[in-house]
Amino acid sequence: MTMTARIAGPLRVATTLCGLIAALSVLPANAQRPSEPAAAGERKPSLPDGPGGFDFEIGRWNSVVKRLKRPLSGSHEWVELSGTTVVRKLLDGRANIAELDIAGPSGRIQGVSLRLYDAQSRQWSIHYANIAAGALTAPMLGDFRHGRGEFHGDDTLDGRPIKVRFVIECDRRESCRFEQAFSADAGKTWELNWLATDILIEAPDPSPR
Repeated sequence: MTMTARIAGPLRVATTLCGLIAALSVLPANAQRPSEPAAAGERKPSLPDGPGGFDFEIGRWNSVVKRLKRPLSGSHEWVELSGTTVVRKLLDGRANIAELDIAGPSGRIQGVSLRLYDAQSRQWSIHYANIAAGALTAPMLGDFRHGRGEFHGDDTLDGRPIKVRFVIECDRRESCRFEQAFSADAGKTWELNWLATDILIEAPDPSPR
C-alpha cells in the first residue's frame, strides 16, 4: 500500500501513504520502533529519490494497520484494521493518489492521500483526507533518501498543536512499512500511533498500450 494516514479523534488517521503494515506487535505508547534490518543475504530495494520517489507504491496492496486508539492521551489501547490501498500515478509521476479502505472491530476508515512533487525544493508534500471528516489535513513535507522516505508536518489534535512524522521503508519490492508518530513537545519526544505493512497484490502492467 499505502496510504499516508493521519489520526485525529477516533477516525483520524496518517496519511499514508503513502502510510504499511503487516502483523505488527502492539507497541507501548511513547515507544520508538527502530527499522528492522533485512535478513542476511537479502537486499532492500532502493526507493528512488526525486520525482520517482513513490513509483514503488503504484499498484494494489493488502494493508494491515495497527493504530493507537487515542494518541497522546496516555492510552496503550491499539486496534487492528485491514483492507486495501490502491495507488495511481498522475502527471508522469509528479503526483499520485492513494485510496485507503480498511476496517476492523473498531470501525472502518476510508481515506485518500494526494502526493505532489515540487521540483524547486525537490520535496514531496502529502495531503490526506479521511472521508468521514471530508477535509484535507495540513500537509507533510519530505523526501526519499537512500531508500527511506521521511515526512514532517504541523497539525492539531483535540485543539492543541502537534508535530507529525511519517516514515516509509520497504524490506523488499512486495512489502513496505509505514509508521506515523505524533509529538506534543515540539519534536523532543515522539509517540507512535500508526503501524502499517502493505503487501503487493497487483502491480501495474508495464507493457505499452
